[in-house]
Amino acid sequence: MLTIDAAALLREASLRVTSSRVAVLRMVADNPHADTDTIAKAVRRELGSVSTQAIYDVLRALTDAGLARRIEPAGSPARFETRVGDNHHHLVCRSCGAIADVGRAVGEAPCLDAGDPHGFVLDEAEVTYWGTCPDCLARDE
Repeated sequence: MLTIDAAALLREASLRVTSSRVAVLRMVADNPHADTDTIAKAVRRELGSVSTQAIYDVLRALTDAGLARRIEPAGSPARFETRVGDNHHHLVCRSCGAIADVGRAVGEAPCLDAGDPHGFVLDEAEVTYWGTCPDCLARDE
């Protein structure tokens, strides 16, 4: 389990420190790529009754403040992680939906070469690699 000082991170981001924000931030840090339902269940185990809307509001505030990142692999609900600012990418298993982090694409800046960017100034790219994870491969043998 990753140990973070959630209250300090919230203060540094100029966010009010509340029990729900601390619990959600810790949950996301400890469980990268968790979806909102998983986060809500864990937070409720810790704090008791917390509305689903409150969880969504906290996740939005954390994302807006740059403390969390929202990813949306095709066919999957939004997922959240606290690894931000490094433009990393993701591997997604087509069989079980497992998600893993992977560093930036290597080579001659392939992840920021959009060919014709239509006047956009590019500063980030989201790359999702799809395949089969080792656990699913082992099950299929």
